[in-house]
Amino acid sequence: MNGGHWVLASRRVVTDSGVREAAIVIRDGKISAVLPQRSAPVGLPVRDVGSKVVMPGVVDCHAHINEPGRTEWEGFDTATRAAAAGGITTVVDMPLNSIPATTSLQALRTKAASAEGHCAIDYGFWGGVIPGNAGELEAMIDAGVTGFKCFLIHSGVDEFPHVTREDLDRAMPILARRGVPLIVHAELTPDERPPQGDTRTYRSYLESRPRRWEDDAIRMMVELCRKHGCRVHIVHLSSSDALKDIAAARSEGLPFTVETCPHYLTFDAEHIPDGATHLKCAPPIREAENREALWAGLAHGDIDMVVSDHSPCTPALKHLDRGDFAAAWGGIASLQFSLPAVWTGMRERGHGLEQLVRWMCHHPARLIGLEKVKGTLTPGADADLLVFDPDAAFTPEPSGVLHRHPLTPYTGRTLHGVVERTFVRGAPAYTRGEVVSRPAGQWVRRPGTA
Repeated sequence: MNGGHWVLASRRVVTDSGVREAAIVIRDGKISAVLPQRSAPVGLPVRDVGSKVVMPGVVDCHAHINEPGRTEWEGFDTATRAAAAGGITTVVDMPLNSIPATTSLQALRTKAASAEGHCAIDYGFWGGVIPGNAGELEAMIDAGVTGFKCFLIHSGVDEFPHVTREDLDRAMPILARRGVPLIVHAELTPDERPPQGDTRTYRSYLESRPRRWEDDAIRMMVELCRKHGCRVHIVHLSSSDALKDIAAARSEGLPFTVETCPHYLTFDAEHIPDGATHLKCAPPIREAENREALWAGLAHGDIDMVVSDHSPCTPALKHLDRGDFAAAWGGIASLQFSLPAVWTGMRERGHGLEQLVRWMCHHPARLIGLEKVKGTLTPGADADLLVFDPDAAFTPEPSGVLHRHPLTPYTGRTLHGVVERTFVRGAPAYTRGEVVSRPAGQWVRRPGTA
């Protein structure tokens, strides 16, 4: 069943028209038909998974893979193997923390050469907007980037400096004309200071990055979106206080979208122990009431999607021995567990499989311009498929983590939803604990580019 012509059947298939019994006919890596099981073509090999769920592969458009330059933090091989085990069939790599950062055509070529032949799933690349690189943007679009990311505050690495409003006034008209999105790390302050007082306490870190930083940044991006007509996407929304401004922008008809992440929907500040630096990220995980407001924002449609923001580092950079939130690198490793983490929270709040596919498959694919190719079970789309058991529970252990380093806050936590099989363009990428040995992932570009 590697490619070829075959059928995947289930009593629970998550189609665009609802969850129903169906037979998915796969031919040469594409979905050729979605039929009632009784209408499946005769004579083709059939894999019937009974009542297990068949759904589109997850599209994760926010991951830091860090290769080249900081491959000891992660790398394409380990990241995409972990992603396949977590039901992700397409991942889009951020323009930092690799060296060089993906802010020029030459750097993009270097990044693409590092990925080629090393990815278990399909992949794409974000470019970066930094001060002074407006002249590189069109060439990177022509070469196939998905869009561009910027920071409004220090990124954490010096090779990816943050932009000013004036920098965006130069870059956004180019992106608007070419129809590609600007994705924004939305924190804004004139006075960025490290945590104060006892920096082993999580409270010291939380208070060092208040909600107003996000709220002010999002208001500025709404103004610039309105001014330039450039599609703006806010990454890793943490502050629920910004939802009112986001809803107003959308009701105005602005091309303004938003994501949040599994860690903001799972954890809360009240239960992060002092010294637990593996839970440091930026923006920070906030209070339980904020978490529930983010869930409500998803349910109301003010937040479009949930993506991992997988941002690993070497364990030493987390300074777990000291438990110092001021010194620790900020980022959470989550590629392998983002799907079950989100599904666990969804079950608890009464959301179903259709919403899961909307938030983790359809809408991320739409952001990257691949809604007809990825994240859907419609004829003509790539046969990126999961066999998923939404009722099974498991507890991740460090020995089963496929990221380069096993440090993740999801170990030891009971999660619901087990990925049994992952197919990329009709070929197996992961089967019950085993990732295929030959990486076959391909670079997927935004339509209309090279």
